[in-house]
Amino acid sequence: MIKIIAIILLTISTAGAGYFGWTQKKLGTAATEQVAELTQKVEEADKKVESTEEELAASKEMLPPLMTKAQELEAVKAAFSSGTVLKDLEAIYAKEKKGISPERQLGLAGVRLLTNGTKDPATVEAFQKALEMTDWKGQQKVICAAQNALAAAGEKVKVMSECAPEASAGKDDKKADSKEAPAEKADAKDSHGKDDKKGDKKGDKKDAHGPADAHAVHWDYEGAMGPENWGKEFPTCGKGKSQAPLNIKGPFEKVRFSIAPDYKQGQLKIVNNGHTIQVNVPNGSKIRIDGKPFDLLQFHFHRPSEEHIDGKPSAMVVHFVHKSPEGELAVLAVMLREGNENPGIKTLWTHAPKAEGPEAVPDGVMFNPANLLPKEMDFFHYDGSLTTPPCTEKVKFYILKTQVNIAKEQVTDFPFKMNARPVQPANGRPIYTN
Repeated sequence: MIKIIAIILLTISTAGAGYFGWTQKKLGTAATEQVAELTQKVEEADKKVESTEEELAASKEMLPPLMTKAQELEAVKAAFSSGTVLKDLEAIYAKEKKGISPERQLGLAGVRLLTNGTKDPATVEAFQKALEMTDWKGQQKVICAAQNALAAAGEKVKVMSECAPEASAGKDDKKADSKEAPAEKADAKDSHGKDDKKGDKKGDKKDAHGPADAHAVHWDYEGAMGPENWGKEFPTCGKGKSQAPLNIKGPFEKVRFSIAPDYKQGQLKIVNNGHTIQVNVPNGSKIRIDGKPFDLLQFHFHRPSEEHIDGKPSAMVVHFVHKSPEGELAVLAVMLREGNENPGIKTLWTHAPKAEGPEAVPDGVMFNPANLLPKEMDFFHYDGSLTTPPCTEKVKFYILKTQVNIAKEQVTDFPFKMNARPVQPANGRPIYTN
C-alpha cells in the first residue's frame, strides 16, 4: 500500500514539474516576442525622429527667405498705408472713358488690399469685380489672383484647381523641365469660359469658349449642372443683367457704322474640347468694327443656334470670337440654316476629332475663316456676355442678317446633339441694326 502511494505521489510530482516547465517555456517565448516587437517599435520611432529632424533642418533653411518675404510685404504695406497712392490711382482710372481692363482692375484691388487690408468690404468688391471682368481662360492669372485674394479675405469662393499654390508650382516645374515651353497666347484660344472633363460628353469638359481646363467646377448643357443651374457655381450666370444669347426681335434702334472682316488663310488647327468643335486661328485675321480693329482668336459652333430670330433658332450658328488690343471681346455670329452642302464645313468636319481630345493640326490643310461668311454684312447688335460659364459681361455681339447654308447631313455629323444656352432676358437692353 505504501508502495502504491509512493508511486502516485511520484507521478503527480513528475506531471507537476512537466507542467511547470511547459508554462515557463511558454512565458519565455511570449516575452521574447514582446521584446522583438518593442525593439521594432523603437527602431521605427528612431526612424521617425530622424525624418523629423531632417524636415526640421529643411524648414530652418526655408525660414530666412520666408522672413525676408514677410519683411518685404510689410515694407510694401507701409508704403501704401497712407492711402495716397490708392486715391491717385482711383482718380486716374475714373477718367478712363472706356473703362479699365481686368488687369488694371486687379491692380487697383491689390493696392486697396495693401492699403486697407482684407476686412475692407471695398477690397473684396474690387477683387470680385476683377473676377467678373475677366474671361475665364484667357486671363487665368487675373482669375487666380482674385480668387486667392477673396479666399484669403474669408469670402466663400471656390478656387480653381489651377489656382492652388501646389498646382501652380507643378505647372512651373513642368515648364522649367521642358525645353520647348511653347509661349502661346492663353487668350488666343478660348473666349467664353472654363471647365473640367466628364466622360461621354456630359461632364468635366474643357470649355468651348474659353478657359478650360479645366477647371474645378464642371458645367454642362443638361442635367444637374445644366444652364438653369450655372448660377449656383458662377454667380454672374444667374445674376447678370446683360446675359447672352438673346431673341432678336424689334423694335430696333439704328446705327450707322459697319463691320468689315479681313480674315486670312492659315494652317487648320481644330479641337473637340468636350463642349464644341473649335478652330484656333493663327495671328493675322482681323475685323474692323466702326473702324476699330479686333483680332480673330477662334471660332466655334453651337447646335441649334443660340440666338433666335423672332423666336426661332436656326439649325446651327458659328461664333467668331475677337479681341481688341484693349481686351474688349466681340463675337460675330453667322446663322446656319439647312440647305445645300457647305464646302467650308465639309473641310472642317473631315478633320474635326469625333471625341474630346487635343488640338488636331492636319498636315498641309489650310483654311480661311472667310469661307463661312455670307457676302452681305448687315447685322443686329447688342451688348451681352459669354454664353458659357463664367458668363462674363461686356461682350459685344453682332449677328449677321444673312444666313449661310449647311446640309442636313452636316448638322447630323456635328458630334454634339445640343450645345446651346437658352435665350436670356433682355432686361430693357436695346437691339441695334445698321
